[in-house]
Amino acid sequence: MEVQHRDDALEALKSAKVVAVVGISPNPERPSYYTTEKVVKKGKHKIYLVNPKYAGEKIFGIEVLPSLKDIPEPVDIVNVYRNPAHVEPIVQEAIEIGAKVVWLQPGAENYEVIEKYKDRISFVYEACIGVEAGYL
Repeated sequence: MEVQHRDDALEALKSAKVVAVVGISPNPERPSYYTTEKVVKKGKHKIYLVNPKYAGEKIFGIEVLPSLKDIPEPVDIVNVYRNPAHVEPIVQEAIEIGAKVVWLQPGAENYEVIEKYKDRISFVYEACIGVEAGYL
């Protein structure tokens, strides 16, 4: 496993087929909304949206799921928009479902969690998925 910075972020996104967005918001002013919208519009990935608060609602025409465990297929990237204090259980669940990469969006980085789990799953951080999607 490895920890990836901006240099490897684009490569991780290029090889991914399924992206789960944890912490999606229906508010167009939230980064989780407008950066995910860019990725959805690119149409290169199958997107799953995860937020127990909005489970059952639709954002971008995609039903929001309550947890990563509700995704019916293997996940390549778990894209996280959460407060760093809430990241560890998401990383644990990503490992449980066999995800390949946890992508911590700017502001979601928890360096203690990265250090603790870097031998069990790859991380991307210090890079925004919306910006990287623009290069695909």
